[in-house]
Formats: sequence, C-alpha cells, structure tokens
Amino acid sequence: MEIRKKIDKVLGNTLVLIMAVMVVNVLWQVFTRFIVGTPSSFTDELARYLMIWVGVLGAAYVSGKRMHVAIDLIPRKISKPNQVKLKIFVNILIIIFCLAALVIGGARLVYITYVLEQYSPALQIPLALVYLVIPISGLLIIFYKVSDIFNKQLF
Repeated sequence: MEIRKKIDKVLGNTLVLIMAVMVVNVLWQVFTRFIVGTPSSFTDELARYLMIWVGVLGAAYVSGKRMHVAIDLIPRKISKPNQVKLKIFVNILIIIFCLAALVIGGARLVYITYVLEQYSPALQIPLALVYLVIPISGLLIIFYKVSDIFNKQLF
C-alpha cells in the first residue's frame, strides 16, 4: 500500500501542476488578446493539450480513489458475498478494457504518430507526447484495480 500512496501523491501533484500551468496559460492568452491586442499563438493549443492530460490523468486518479461514477442498483439488491464477487468481476472488466483500449490502443496511437513524425502546429512538439497520456493512464488504472482486488478494497 505504500507504493499506492506514493503514486497517489505524485499523480495528485502532477494534476495540480498541470492545472496551475493551464490557469497561467489561459490568463496569458486573455492578457495578450485583450490588453496587448495581439493574441499569443501557442496558448490555445497548449490549453487544449493540458486539458487532455488533466482529463485522462484525472480519470486514473479518480479511479484510484474509488470515486468514479458507478451504478449501484444491482449491488444493493444482492448479498454481501455476492457484492464482493460482483465488484471483483467489474474490476476485471475494467482491467481488460484498460489493457485493450488504453494501453494497447493508446500505445499504437503513440507509435503511429511517432513514426509518422506528426507535430503540433503551433508548439511544434511531437503529438506522440500528447497521446502518451493514454497508455500511462491505462497502466495506472490497471495498477489501481489490481491493487483493489488483491487488497480486498472493493468498497
């Protein structure tokens, strides 16, 4: 559990940092557009990429804190032992989805954009770096769900 706490702390601090950079970035955009009269060319694109990172990494963080949206209609109507079995089954489904869609699919997306040498128009950074958050988030969610199953922290 010690490693989980460290990952939670690093991930939480990373999200705070990304949000802080995003706020400063948007404030700079507003300042250059309305005060200076010449809008900055990179701020729109940077805000978009930071929003992607916050959204996807935030999903992993919320999953690790077990605060994600869940429909609990069925679990409330079954016995406690069956609730545990259902939660394990649901976590296994989440692991399979994250492995297939986020880790494997995301890694393929990163690889394709890297091989094709796609760069963002304004920032001129490789789009593979922008998309790298997808497999990272998938691995984090898998880690959290496996940890939940093995540590019996399903509720």
